Amino acid sequence: MGSLLIYISIAAMMVIIPGVDTMLLVKNTLAYGPKAGRFTVLGMAAGLSFWTLIAILGLSVVIAKSVVLFSIIKYLGAAYLIYLGIRSFFTKSMFSLKEIQSQANTPTKYSNQHNKSSFMQALLSNVLNPKTVLVYITIMPQFIDLNENVNQQLIMLALILTLLAVCWFLTLVYVIDYAKRWLNNSKFQKVFQKSTGLILIGFGIKTGI
Repeated sequence: MGSLLIYISIAAMMVIIPGVDTMLLVKNTLAYGPKAGRFTVLGMAAGLSFWTLIAILGLSVVIAKSVVLFSIIKYLGAAYLIYLGIRSFFTKSMFSLKEIQSQANTPTKYSNQHNKSSFMQALLSNVLNPKTVLVYITIMPQFIDLNENVNQQLIMLALILTLLAVCWFLTLVYVIDYAKRWLNNSKFQKVFQKSTGLILIGFGIKTGI
């Protein structure tokens, strides 16, 4: 029980520390509304579920030990983050609070496209993040009893991580959406878009190093 509480504390810290997921969530929630933010969270959860399945199949260790496979994931992830950053930095469209509220209340093909895009961005960001692999092969194994069913324990630890992430990021969606009334400023939006772009590019470069 004590080791489980330690794991929960470590997992919570990993989730709360701002990273790529946080930047994507903030960007999508501010740009396209809370529903897009929730789809972003769903994409994150799907990405973590993907790596849980990979870990259960024993492939995460193989990927981590294979320089070629690990490098492919690493550089694809870096390239994707840099692409998102460049697109955010150079986009000319600015979001309007009234337009966002209108889209949120009226399901349209336009808003559905943003929801799907938000989901795919978060999914690909997590699937192509080599650090996620390291979580499954370095941190989780320390809390697994080899005398018990390893896969069951792995699933439980992964579910805890996913649940913590979903709860935290859904809370952020609510907070961001509530604060939008003070953020509907064209100058702030322009600075935010370019700052987000630079940060995502920075994360991409850091991931590729």
